[in-house]
Amino acid sequence: MPTQKIVNEHKNMMEKVLEHLHNEFKSVRTGRASTGLVENIKVDYYGTPTPLRQLAALSAPEASMIVIKPFDPASIKEIEKAIKNSDLSIAPISDGKIVRLSIPPLSGERRKQLAAQVKQLGEQTKISIRNIRRDANKRLEDEEKAKTITEDDHDHGKKEIDDLTKQYTDKIDHAVKAKTDEIMKD
Repeated sequence: MPTQKIVNEHKNMMEKVLEHLHNEFKSVRTGRASTGLVENIKVDYYGTPTPLRQLAALSAPEASMIVIKPFDPASIKEIEKAIKNSDLSIAPISDGKIVRLSIPPLSGERRKQLAAQVKQLGEQTKISIRNIRRDANKRLEDEEKAKTITEDDHDHGKKEIDDLTKQYTDKIDHAVKAKTDEIMKD
């Protein structure tokens, strides 16, 4: 049945959008040190921009410290440079073998900025979900015009897509609230 196929394809797309939001949230700072802050920083490794997680072992042994241990000690200078050039505003401390990042506590003003950033990411994700809904409804209309599905199938598929949209919008709201609460707590 083409209707169910269209619904399933678009449900998978919505799931990927939600997954992307969760990955974006990893790079948003909270009160605790998290390797998610630095794992996607691009390091110029022999002329190739490479994510830091592929060049080093990342760990957060303390609530306010991230430790980066490069697999190739020769890359330590490039790692430091990439961290300094990122928007983290944290100075790396290196001893030649590992890089330490001391994560300072967040001010109340900075927490509010980060919460606003999280809300913005949530809104962008909702827009993506609505775009997926629009595309699905268009495909259902096209299938109905082509007489491959009936009007009832079209209406049923549209209702399913609307239900999915509501479900994923609620999941986004829940994720945004959880991340905001995490940022705002001490």
